[in-house]
Amino acid sequence: MTTSGVRYNAYSEHLRERYGEKVYKLPVSLPVTCPNRDGQCGHNGCVFCGEIGAGYENLPASLTVSDQLAANKAHIAPKYKAKKFIPYFQNFSNTYLPVEQLKHHVIEACKEDIVAIALATRPDCINDNYLEMLAAIKDEYGVDICIELGLQTVNYHTLEKINRGHTLAEFIDATRRIKHWSMDVCTHLIVNLPWDGMTDVIESAKIVSALEVDQVKLHALYIVKNTVMADWYQKGEITLISKEEYVERVVTFLEYLHPDIVIQRLIGRAPETNTLFTNWQTGWWKIREAIEGQLVERDTWQGKKCSYLNGSAVKKFVR
Repeated sequence: MTTSGVRYNAYSEHLRERYGEKVYKLPVSLPVTCPNRDGQCGHNGCVFCGEIGAGYENLPASLTVSDQLAANKAHIAPKYKAKKFIPYFQNFSNTYLPVEQLKHHVIEACKEDIVAIALATRPDCINDNYLEMLAAIKDEYGVDICIELGLQTVNYHTLEKINRGHTLAEFIDATRRIKHWSMDVCTHLIVNLPWDGMTDVIESAKIVSALEVDQVKLHALYIVKNTVMADWYQKGEITLISKEEYVERVVTFLEYLHPDIVIQRLIGRAPETNTLFTNWQTGWWKIREAIEGQLVERDTWQGKKCSYLNGSAVKKFVR
């Protein structure tokens, strides 16, 4: 439980403590695709992923990194009185580029008011050569590096069902390598995939805790138009859990998650105009409030049930 009274390790508080003030993320688009789209490991992408990937609010990738940052700062800085920022390379797989090309984009983002760089990518796009390059930038420019890995679920049957193009093993390998180079790992998880139950939610919390992941982003599943998932949804071939069940899953996930792991978000958001289903047609903040309300009502918190690490069976013999 954090000192602010919030019963989970909230990202906003983490940033304020680390950098001494509010810090805002600025989305950046790169001219990248995904190995699950260009034939490296698949052609059609994940069954839930639309043609624009995850960057609904991003500026065009045809703009330079500097121009995108300047435009976003012009909007964010006066509105929130922000002085420090984190460029977030968000769309598709941002390490799926030649090393020198990625290096150029990341260095371009290292402005005076930048405290960290966040790169969203896939576990199978993590390589030591890239990590060595990023670690050198981290040291030279004095910025933190956080690599955000899309995992979505630890259930390997579900990973195959959603056509992720990688398994849990690649995620474990990528996480260990990133940690070796002293950079942060953020894991993206969808806790309401149709084929997953509460056991998978709990196992997800346990695995990211055991791997000492630094941050977690939780999503509710969106049904994006013109995707394989949309076709299944319209044909009634998949069933989504209720909003109340989603809240229950998130609360349980938090209970089993190590208390040191930072929660970037409890629920995501996507424009309703591009989706058939988004957050039960409810404001994302209302769902977050419901989760926080359940934590209080049940007198529970992040890490309450995190008692399974470091040889739990023999702890009774250890003083």
